[in-house]
This record gives sequence, C-alpha cells and structure tokens, in this order.
Amino acid sequence: MRTLTLEIEPFETVKEEMAEIFVHVLSYSILETLKTDYQEGICIEIMEFTLREGVSIYDIRSLGNMELLSVLKSNGNKHTCLIRYKEAEEAKEQFQESDLGLIHTIPTIISLEKFTISMMGERKNLSDFVEMMRNVGTILRMSFRRAAYQKADVLAVLTDKQREVMVAAFQNGYYDFPKKISSRQLCQKVSISKPTLLQHMRKAEGRILKEIMTGYFHSPE
Repeated sequence: MRTLTLEIEPFETVKEEMAEIFVHVLSYSILETLKTDYQEGICIEIMEFTLREGVSIYDIRSLGNMELLSVLKSNGNKHTCLIRYKEAEEAKEQFQESDLGLIHTIPTIISLEKFTISMMGERKNLSDFVEMMRNVGTILRMSFRRAAYQKADVLAVLTDKQREVMVAAFQNGYYDFPKKISSRQLCQKVSISKPTLLQHMRKAEGRILKEIMTGYFHSPE
C-alpha cells in the first residue's frame, strides 16, 4: 500500500462546473469517507468547510451535489459536517469507473484555484487514478510514499450505548436530509428519554471527531 498526493490546477471547464459550490465556500476538506456506493453514486463523508465572510452554515442546505446532513463542529468560519454526496445521473457511469479500490486520506483540500488530493492504495491503481486526474486539470506536483495507515473501527471509541444510539440514528435516517425520523421517534426505538438520547449523540459525535482528527492538527509549541 502506498499514499499518493496530487496538487492540481483545475481546468476552466472544471471550475465552471464547481462554481455553484464556491459561491459560499472558500475551500473544503475531506476528513473521512464513511460509505461509498459506486453503483448508486452516493458517498457519506465527514468534511470541513471554510465559508466565505458573512455566510452562515445554517443557511446552507446543499452545495452542488452535496447535502449537509448535520453540523458536527463549528469554529469561526470553519465547520465540520456530515454530508451526503449524490452523483448526477448523467455522470454515474463515469463515477462507477472511478472505483479503483482507493481510500481518501489527508490532506484532501479542494478550492477553486487548486485541488490537493491524497489517496491510498496499490501502486497500479494509484497510477490509474493519476491518469484520470489528467482530465481534471494540470498536475503541479505529485508524490508517492509508503502508507502508514491501518483501518480501525472508529466506533470503537464509543461506549456501548453511544454506539447503539449512533447506529440506530444512521440506520433510521436521522442524518438524512430531510430527516426520516425525529429525535422523539428515535428515543422510542432505543428506549431512552430524549434528553439522554441527545446527550449520547453529542458525546458520540465529539469522540468520533476527536478520533478522526487526531494527528491532523498540531498543538502549538
């Protein structure tokens, strides 16, 4: 396994296709991909959005093909969100062809001026990915290095009850947009009160974020 990092200057046609997203956003980072369905063209991911001045994350329901399911953390104009990405019907075939068995890793930062994309996988599949990206923009920099990543169960950081609540919330569509289940209905399914349910969810979201973000930020010396 190796890690590939690309810096790409996107073509003007690509910038035009993504312009709707960057009306409100300066850049966004993919922190963790939780689920990818290449057949349906759907991804569930945790992303950090850096918003333009004067824009509120709570006024945004969608960005291009991305639906904002939940705001997990906010710090100034930076917001960590759970998002659902759905590929346009006419682009599904191309999306399916991009299934190379690769894993998004950090840093993966997208702005209108430059894409920094990091992927992990086998060398041959990474080389195929590079060729795909040549259709997106001009490759400014490219590096390969040996991967030091080991897949871990992020839910292992939760208590049994927190894990039960989060799995039930996800399976029953609490994080969908629009929600398929209310917090009142969800608390009935897991047999706890609404205040206790919300407390478990807040603590669980915090622990999951801390686990994902460990090593991403460095403490000041």
